[in-house]
Amino acid sequence: MSVQPSVRAFDVEATTSHPANHHVDAEGLKRALRALGGGVSIITAGEGETRTGATVTSATALSIDPPRMIVTLNRSASTLPVVERYGHFCVNVVGHDHETLANQFAGLGGLKGAERYHGAEWIRLESGAPVLENAAAAIDCEVEELIERHSHAIVLGRVVGIRLGDRGSLVYRDGRYFALGG
Repeated sequence: MSVQPSVRAFDVEATTSHPANHHVDAEGLKRALRALGGGVSIITAGEGETRTGATVTSATALSIDPPRMIVTLNRSASTLPVVERYGHFCVNVVGHDHETLANQFAGLGGLKGAERYHGAEWIRLESGAPVLENAAAAIDCEVEELIERHSHAIVLGRVVGIRLGDRGSLVYRDGRYFALGG
């Protein structure tokens, strides 16, 4: 039995409408990136009352072998100094039912620092960074290198622990969350 590709999938549709061009500036780049859906993670770091964190769509694998993660953090945000101080962070891939928590760590509602952790259960793995107990996945990292560029810092992490959940995750696109099944 052979499978034939759909010719229609490769057809180019003629259209009279053209996409709008935007200036190459921060707002233009934001608008372009909003078209790209990204996995939602909460980056956590610190201990006790010095705990803090941020919601990001910028966490991804740098390397599978050796296991390394990369995340970008705003240099003016409260999370970066805590990551630097403790030398650890956790990439908590949030589940489809963690939209409220993702908003808390994004700063909505005015919560800061350790206040953002309310409403969820937290544990620790090897690095000591806070780990969301019922995350879709958690990737525990020790900071390997930190590179400051422009408005953000690129944080490279050596993976020291992994915890897998059994739930779907969230994707963020164009200012909205979308649940992915699990």
